[in-house]
Amino acid sequence: MAGKATTVDSETLLSSMFTAEGKEDPYPALAELRRIAPVYYHEKLDTYFLTRFADCQQVLSDPSCLTPDLTWCETELPDWREHPAAVFFYSSLLRANGTDHVRLRRLVADRFSARRIAVLTERIETTTTALLDRFADATRDGGAADFQELVGYPLPVAVVGDLIGVPHTDQDRFHHYGQDASRLLEPVRTDEDWKRADEAVTALRGYFAQLVALRRRRPADDLVSALLAVREADDGRLAESELLDMLLLVFVAGFETTTSLLGLTVHALLSHPDQLALLREDPALVPNGVEECLRWDTPVRMTERIATRPLTVGGVAIPQGGNITTVLAAAGRDPARHPDPDAFDVLRPDIRVLSFSAGAHYCLGAALARLEGAAVVRQLLARFPGLAHARRPVRRDSISLRAFTRLPLVTSG
Repeated sequence: MAGKATTVDSETLLSSMFTAEGKEDPYPALAELRRIAPVYYHEKLDTYFLTRFADCQQVLSDPSCLTPDLTWCETELPDWREHPAAVFFYSSLLRANGTDHVRLRRLVADRFSARRIAVLTERIETTTTALLDRFADATRDGGAADFQELVGYPLPVAVVGDLIGVPHTDQDRFHHYGQDASRLLEPVRTDEDWKRADEAVTALRGYFAQLVALRRRRPADDLVSALLAVREADDGRLAESELLDMLLLVFVAGFETTTSLLGLTVHALLSHPDQLALLREDPALVPNGVEECLRWDTPVRMTERIATRPLTVGGVAIPQGGNITTVLAAAGRDPARHPDPDAFDVLRPDIRVLSFSAGAHYCLGAALARLEGAAVVRQLLARFPGLAHARRPVRRDSISLRAFTRLPLVTSG
């Protein structure tokens, strides 16, 4: 009887994440799920949900646990060829495995090297300053302004846009495309999700095809030109479709999750004025503060893997072919890894996060996102001592992504 009760309780806890209350604050339910069933098999979704840090890290770091790719699509998503978004998503660097993943990752890795990131640091700082000037103008008379609209979105777009080679005049047009393409990250997709994602991917491919054609005529020191040189060498390293999809992925991934990170970080700090005061007193703590924000409320709540061999996770046997969902939001608040996990503490030592995944698919842009977060926090604290929430933020309608669509703030609170 105890086993049956646990199953019912686990189902209820997991289902609560799909409610309005669960989207607002999923952490109590995730903590209870971790306590009673840390490796929980959901029969209807046919996946094992992991809520402990060590278990999530094990799976994400295991080379035998692969991301769902085109091979997976053949059996699990048989109509994938009818969806431009699926063709893009499941063949991209984000979902490719094995030699294809290694090949594609090598083509862009140098653009995210420590040397390249160092060069971008000045650009991040100056762009942040310019955007906060605009934010200051918008709030000068005591009114509220949407931080996401004026800073949270345009900063990552400008940074990754410059890296890729997207002209400044084009950078404001992609916001809704990124949100629509990101519907592919949802664990359950509706027909409307597919429609929005297909239209977004088609439009973005068309844009990047034009940009590639421009760079064929006028090369520059950017990712488009670098990948174009590889493509035109015609040595098998990069197909034309892969060129467009790589640009699409780097652009959308480069701003979507970082936009979320910036909003979540500012919200967390404003919600904990004592912690905000510590960063004001000692700006050297800001990078650790950003890391604590990533742990406390991570932008990507979950990601999935497929077991290519039988394995044991947290004492539970998972068969070959088993689908595994690592709940990153729960992992960050695992008391076995971070004591007193629900406390928000910018002085917390030895923070470890899985926000950028782990293993072969560790995010190439992690260092860049952290730099952007630190630049925004440092400058906000220095310039706006009265920064405060203006009214309740509006959260994005998503299960997989944790983000704000609107974050109204005032600078004279």
